[in-house]
Amino acid sequence: MRAVTIVDKSLVVEADYPDPVPGFQQVLVRVKAAGLNGADLLQVRGAYPAPPGSPHDIPGLEFAGEVVGLGDGAARFEVGDRVMGIVGGGGQAELLTCNERQLMPVPPSLDIVEAGGFAEAFTTAHDALVTQAGLRPGERLLVHGAAGGVGTAAVQIGRALGASVVATSRHEQFDERLEHLGAEVVTRPGEHFGFGPFDVVLELIGGSNINEDVKALALNGRICVIGVGGGIKAELNLLALMAARGRVMASTLRSRPLEEKAATARAVERELFPFVDRGQMAVPIAESFPVEEVEQAYAHFKAGGKFGKVIITF
Repeated sequence: MRAVTIVDKSLVVEADYPDPVPGFQQVLVRVKAAGLNGADLLQVRGAYPAPPGSPHDIPGLEFAGEVVGLGDGAARFEVGDRVMGIVGGGGQAELLTCNERQLMPVPPSLDIVEAGGFAEAFTTAHDALVTQAGLRPGERLLVHGAAGGVGTAAVQIGRALGASVVATSRHEQFDERLEHLGAEVVTRPGEHFGFGPFDVVLELIGGSNINEDVKALALNGRICVIGVGGGIKAELNLLALMAARGRVMASTLRSRPLEEKAATARAVERELFPFVDRGQMAVPIAESFPVEEVEQAYAHFKAGGKFGKVIITF
């Protein structure tokens, strides 16, 4: 099979990488589309190795494709089914194996390229907003870095749950598109204070924002950190956090055990698929690249200034 591989911190498309074989309760998937994520950039640089059991030399956390084989005990899907999911690595290859409980069916309303960017973005956003931060109808939500894959998903989830959504983006040209997705207000970073206070802040930028996030909290407000592109360290005003009776939490999906990953997939199916089926949630695609142009895809992702997901197609 063809696979994107990491060789000496560079990307190489290997034409004859060995095909994987599905094990117990695993499904063999022919990948059609794979979304790019920040973790992929870190893995290429050697800063974020794949967890045990995942290919160390093939990046890729999310994918969509077609079931082409079943291991012993696998019964949730049939050959020919369209599926999507999150893995610890290996998503950027023509074939991969995955425990069937980590997979989700692709809703009929999503084409396969959109599905390639759905799983990581919407699962991450849903887990952070609902499971971790406990966002409730009527609350006020601030989404930092809202133009990216997880950000656009978070805006849509917030709207669907009945929250009032304020989004920040450095790029004014994306304001109208974020409003279309459900943001009541779109503003620039650092200019959001007049639209608060906020019950939940979804922090996709990182350390450089934390102190201002605390200042913007409503009483009993929650900050959930799921991105650190703006720094891994922050100076925190504990008195301000105490005054708001606030909480700061953080989360990742990649290193979780199977049971927890399966639980996040079932939650997305149960709580978000009805909105997808009604056309109320979409996957904005910034650009898609064939696997032969993987270096261009990574460069486009790294450059920033894009709206939605960057997808590699097979």
